[in-house]
Amino acid sequence: MTKFACFAKAAVLTSTGKPLEIVELEVPPLSRGQVLVKILYSGVCRSQVMEVSGARGQDPWLPHLLGHEGSGVVVSVGVDVNKVKPGDEVILSWIKGDGHDVSGAKYDVEDQVINSGAVTTFSNYSVVSENRVFLKPESLPFDQAALFGCALPTGAGMAMNEINISSNVSVVVLGLGGIGLSALMALKSLGVKNIIAADISDEKLKTAGEIGANHLVNTNRTDLKEFVCEVTEGIGAEYCIESAGASKTIELGFSVIRKKEGKLLFASHPPEGDMIRLSPHELISGKNISGSWGGGSKLDVDIPRMHDLFRSAGITLNFLITKRYRLTEINEALSDLERGHVYRPIIVMDHSDDDFINIVD
Repeated sequence: MTKFACFAKAAVLTSTGKPLEIVELEVPPLSRGQVLVKILYSGVCRSQVMEVSGARGQDPWLPHLLGHEGSGVVVSVGVDVNKVKPGDEVILSWIKGDGHDVSGAKYDVEDQVINSGAVTTFSNYSVVSENRVFLKPESLPFDQAALFGCALPTGAGMAMNEINISSNVSVVVLGLGGIGLSALMALKSLGVKNIIAADISDEKLKTAGEIGANHLVNTNRTDLKEFVCEVTEGIGAEYCIESAGASKTIELGFSVIRKKEGKLLFASHPPEGDMIRLSPHELISGKNISGSWGGGSKLDVDIPRMHDLFRSAGITLNFLITKRYRLTEINEALSDLERGHVYRPIIVMDHSDDDFINIVD
């Protein structure tokens, strides 16, 4: 009987505060509800920057694999997997969807166990849970598809799923990284006419203007609260979508929404231990604040929905992919994202004929 063994190259976090290490792993046999995916592209999210630096607090899973948005092709499936089959083109996400919800694989390397979660994408092959795999729309390129695993469903999802959008509302988008720009694209595609884009980067503001924001504010030079007050005739914005990633920007976003009906929605992740300070009087005056978990997206239906929305509006996603990296350059990608040099780093995976070997019993 002939079997096949698969070997993956993966970026592993061995200790917080240290660079990721590239390690070769033998992929274990699939368990019930697991899917083996040949990863073609992986996005890099600020969550991984925080995990590597230790900003998310104590990490009980070290050493472990990382990455939670990607695209690829199904290689094989475990028992009882019905959602996908070998050869299917798929998107991987940390957001749970339909299918079995099972734990990640464990890899034995030199008498050490390397952990992985239900989805990881910083490797050229990955074992993932069935409910973290989603069919890719046929017309969607693989590199852009990786963005549908986190940045797009979170940002666009906040606009599409979690606020009541009409063409006449005023919306502040505070923080123009991958999530903020995704929210901006959705707002524009939905016909919102009064979009205020705010950031500290003139380059990002220029991109926001090209997408369709009609007010651009560099918060290093302009008082955002005064600006929003002026353009909304003194009452503030109906909504603010905050994705800058700091407690102070969440507080700033809360200050620009109107009383009685204003809502701040944030998906940023300040470092563990940071606290938000808000005026109790503003809260009892009717302002609302809410955190967003993946934009409230249900990816089995929202991936094709979002893809169709952007395509119908004539919005392309290439501008989000400002730089591509190899897996061996993963630490450079993390650094570039942390410094604000890129919107969404994309890791391009390499594969070879040596990834699989025959084993004859």
